[in-house]
Amino acid sequence: MGLFKKIGQALSKTREAFARRIDAMLSHGQLDDDFYDDLTDLLISCDIGVRTSMEIVDELRVQARKEKIRTSEDVKNALKRILTEEFSSLPKIEIEYPAIITIIGVNGVGKTTTIGKLAQYFKNQKKEVSLVAGDTFRAAAADQLTQWAERTKTRIIKQTEGADAAAVVFDGITSAKAKGTDVLLVDTAGRLHTKTNLMEELKKIDKIITKNYPEANRYNLIVLDATTGQNALSQISAFNDFVKIDGIVLTKLDGTAKGGVVVPIEKEYHLPVVFIGTGEGKDDLELFDPAEFINGLF
Repeated sequence: MGLFKKIGQALSKTREAFARRIDAMLSHGQLDDDFYDDLTDLLISCDIGVRTSMEIVDELRVQARKEKIRTSEDVKNALKRILTEEFSSLPKIEIEYPAIITIIGVNGVGKTTTIGKLAQYFKNQKKEVSLVAGDTFRAAAADQLTQWAERTKTRIIKQTEGADAAAVVFDGITSAKAKGTDVLLVDTAGRLHTKTNLMEELKKIDKIITKNYPEANRYNLIVLDATTGQNALSQISAFNDFVKIDGIVLTKLDGTAKGGVVVPIEKEYHLPVVFIGTGEGKDDLELFDPAEFINGLF
């Protein structure tokens, strides 16, 4: 399946709630105050956020007056241009090798599954990949990651449950250097910012990597569940207080009508969405492309 088709399919619920409702809202043919109020509510319902939604609608008002916009198609084309501008000035990440990618986030967002998909993604790029079972806190976490290692035919470095997570990461770094690994994917325990011991463990892992693998290209990616919408955004700030977040992996995009959450993530936190989940299969993870995302909305 082509990239656009996969992203378009993943956004089908959001598109149903968004583009088609714009058509219905314009059925009376007027861009009046009621339309703009309804459009603001629609954007907010897709989890684009209150502030960002109001800014987008204000910009649409300006363009509508300048360009005499009247039809539903004109409105959607104008919204595409506005959204494209929102993304154009934001940072982007291009993975450089050798890379060590630490995956963090709360429980239940799909971190382990994401690591498995990332392993398959990089293997498809002909890269040598290893997994590090750094979640030594949750029972059976290493077993779950081992299943993904077997499924993707990827090497895994692990210790027993309850082991020091930083020590497992150290073993992973030693192995990666010895074997010339291109990508080292590090799993970490799911945690909330209230779990002080686990947040401090993240800082310890970060220090181990800095000290023992300074030549690697470092990426800390936080996994967010798109189905939780705006609730996911507060997690970025909480984790960023302990380790520097470089980018976002947005999972379960195919299971929500609130895919617009990508916009405030990028605009309000000035962090790039690097990968998005487009389904349940091991190949259903894609590099985020703003243009394809915007097209998929419409």
